[in-house]
Amino acid sequence: MTILLAGCGDLGTEAGLRFAAAGHRVVGWRRSPDKLPAAIEGAAANLSTAELPPVPADTTAVVIAVAADASTEEAYRSAYLDGVAHVLDALDRDRVTPERVLFVSSTAVYGDAGGGWVDENTTPEPGGFSGRIMREAEEHLLKRLHGTGTTPVVLRLGGIYGPGRTRLIDQVRTGAAVIPDQPRYTNRIHRDDAAGAIVHLCTMNAVPSPAYLGVDNDPAELGDVLRFLAAELGLDVPPTDSLGSARGGNKRCSNALLRDTGFSFKYPSFREGYRDILAGVGVRHP
Repeated sequence: MTILLAGCGDLGTEAGLRFAAAGHRVVGWRRSPDKLPAAIEGAAANLSTAELPPVPADTTAVVIAVAADASTEEAYRSAYLDGVAHVLDALDRDRVTPERVLFVSSTAVYGDAGGGWVDENTTPEPGGFSGRIMREAEEHLLKRLHGTGTTPVVLRLGGIYGPGRTRLIDQVRTGAAVIPDQPRYTNRIHRDDAAGAIVHLCTMNAVPSPAYLGVDNDPAELGDVLRFLAAELGLDVPPTDSLGSARGGNKRCSNALLRDTGFSFKYPSFREGYRDILAGVGVRHP
């Protein structure tokens, strides 16, 4: 029973360690496989190219977790559209039919909802090239795997934070943070919960739905998050100003479908997650 991680960066590696701890053989495709921990069998691979390593014959699940090299349309297309297509081509080439293929997508496929709620039944309406390309990759996955015996799963993650992902903390510390003068909802998930959700959806007994929203329980208003971080750091509340349009769109994402599968969050809101990060760098809760 083998898990193939097609793309094994920070998130893929954390998921791989959890798969391995559960007793699975884990193979990780990465450009620099020597950087992978011993629990993951590394194989050199660039998913943007069609020449990929052999797929283990006993592969039961494939996780496609890639990241673009730059914030450009060309880089996104190469990473996500080409990446998905090449992984599926490799499965066809080696005549391997895993039980599930999970693609790590993004809540960016929804665009802006004016602060309203979105879930898996909401029609994706991406507002920029990143969400549009992610949506194209999702559709390609679903179309290619239809009727093959492999269940496709799309996990649309919110903003990932956690070890080494401290953008908001850094902004508050340096004085660069600004609280928007209009309510702006944000959706996030701790890296560890994102990895846990990947493992859960690939290994749970029930057949997964085609898509899940990977966000925590609290689609928080950005100002509340920044005020919380300032208080935890013992700093002044950031100033308020107009920030223009929201980078990820102003929306509240529901994780009800994911929780209905039995998945539980270690960090149900930004409060628990950021406190854990701050404790790790020696900042104590007042």
